[in-house]
Amino acid sequence: MADDNGIPTLYEWAGGSAALEKLCEAFYRQVRVDDVLAPVFAHMDAEHPRFVAMWLAEVFGGPADYSQQRGGYPHMLGKHLGRALTEQQRRRWLSLIMDAADEVGLPDDPEFRAAFVGYLEWGTRLAVANSQPGAAPVGQAPVPKWGWGVAPPYVP
Repeated sequence: MADDNGIPTLYEWAGGSAALEKLCEAFYRQVRVDDVLAPVFAHMDAEHPRFVAMWLAEVFGGPADYSQQRGGYPHMLGKHLGRALTEQQRRRWLSLIMDAADEVGLPDDPEFRAAFVGYLEWGTRLAVANSQPGAAPVGQAPVPKWGWGVAPPYVP
């Protein structure tokens, strides 16, 4: 999955599907007991952490399992419509997933974390906007493909 210059994808740099599943398991353990987020996820499917890991894997350059098995962007969008997510919930979501990234040992180099946080900021802001009553987001779009942006991985 590395590009023609041998630069790994964010998915590979993070540690692949196993690392993202570990991240989501740790994250949703925190969510389930969080005062701000527990009500939002009170009725989540037991497989939700695995599905989010599949989404992140695809976004970060891994296999297209979310698109093939879950319906891609339209399915993910449907999970957010009408939920009226708040800025407080968005910020707590970000804080807890960053804590989980540290807990499970995702790479903490500045280049990876900048790309990782960049996607999470972008994605959570879209989720909040798309979740508002009366929102009319684009219903058909590809799963975003997130890369390194300005700084590729630092390898001494």
